[in-house]
Amino acid sequence: MNVFRRAMSSASTLKQARKVVCIGRNYADHITELNSARPKQPFFFLKPSSSILLPGEGPVVRPRGVSLHYEVELALIMGKQLKDFSGMTRPPWTQLTVSYALSIDMTARNTQNEAKKKGLPWSIAKGFDTFLPMGNIIPKSAIPDPHSVELYLTVNDKVHQNDSTELMLFRVPRILADISKVMTLEKGDIVLTGTPKGVGPVVPGDVMKAGIKVDGKELEEAKIEVKVDESTSSYEYAET
Repeated sequence: MNVFRRAMSSASTLKQARKVVCIGRNYADHITELNSARPKQPFFFLKPSSSILLPGEGPVVRPRGVSLHYEVELALIMGKQLKDFSGMTRPPWTQLTVSYALSIDMTARNTQNEAKKKGLPWSIAKGFDTFLPMGNIIPKSAIPDPHSVELYLTVNDKVHQNDSTELMLFRVPRILADISKVMTLEKGDIVLTGTPKGVGPVVPGDVMKAGIKVDGKELEEAKIEVKVDESTSSYEYAET
């Protein structure tokens, strides 16, 4: 099995996740650009595992009537079950994750904005098929410190997001602790750690590329390149 096939085989396990938990508003400048309130504790929501789009599986599909936005994020892959974690429990928190991946949390922004305004759930805005492009699995040894990597995203080769995870408001131990006090994290679950500033729209025909740099060096496993296409399904956004 060549390197590409091994990577794809490894990435396919991402779809076995029972849930994808996403941290919102974890970078101050992103909070500002969306005119949102800064949280006093980690704020999180769910994406369905059916939204995962693996490398080579095809384009991100924009539902009709949707304003589609990208949000690049570092993903944690849980290595064991975690419940009511204090953040100080032994073994160290670094042993709780088995690997990492890069992800793009796609958002139907107009749908989300309506939900916020009316106090409705965000599930539709985050949950469409193909709304979570992911790169190949990154071994934990390649990222010694998840709070010290550079995330970037380009649209049609123009850089839109480029920031360090050191800017996270809530770090990994706190994130895992707060989630696990509400719902048990299980082996294979995916945790998205939030997006830095620079989010914005994409339209059919656009090509997104994203990646991770550690100490200035690009991680090949992290790279994502995915096109945006228009949906041909019967769904069309309409105000609730």
